[in-house]
Amino acid sequence: MVRSALKSKRRIGEGPVSAAAYVPAASVVAASMLASLPIISNNGWFPESGFLVLIGWRLLRGDAFPAWWAAPLGFWNDLVTGTPIGFSVTLWTAAMLVLEVADRRTLFRDYWLEWALAVLLLFINEWLQLQVAAWMGARLPFSTLFPPLLISAASFPLFAWAIGRIDHWRLGRV
Repeated sequence: MVRSALKSKRRIGEGPVSAAAYVPAASVVAASMLASLPIISNNGWFPESGFLVLIGWRLLRGDAFPAWWAAPLGFWNDLVTGTPIGFSVTLWTAAMLVLEVADRRTLFRDYWLEWALAVLLLFINEWLQLQVAAWMGARLPFSTLFPPLLISAASFPLFAWAIGRIDHWRLGRV
């Protein structure tokens, strides 16, 4: 059976939802707000959800939002998560540039390469957070880097799946 016979029947006039261009940015903002949930722990073991959603959107669709949106979205993340102002702005902008270079250098990309890129960017994020904490006087061992990194790396497929579902809804392909 051909694939077109397996797809759901679309009605005439269906298309993207209104304000579809802003849905990716709104989902990054909402994911950054997950840091304000009342979770109590001695160390930060939970994934950096705003950064995961930003990476997921950029890997799924290069045209989801312009690269300059990383700066205001990173500023919002800095305000919500309590990291020093400018940390996420710089890191997210650099991550968007790295992913742009990776897009231009790789002709074909499979899921494993995307996952490796996401894990590399997540490692850089966690390492830089550790360095900033050390500059501010916190003496943390290097081993505190691994629990949030492993949880973030393991949750990336879930975030990528959720972003794919949001994208299908956004474009009216449900």
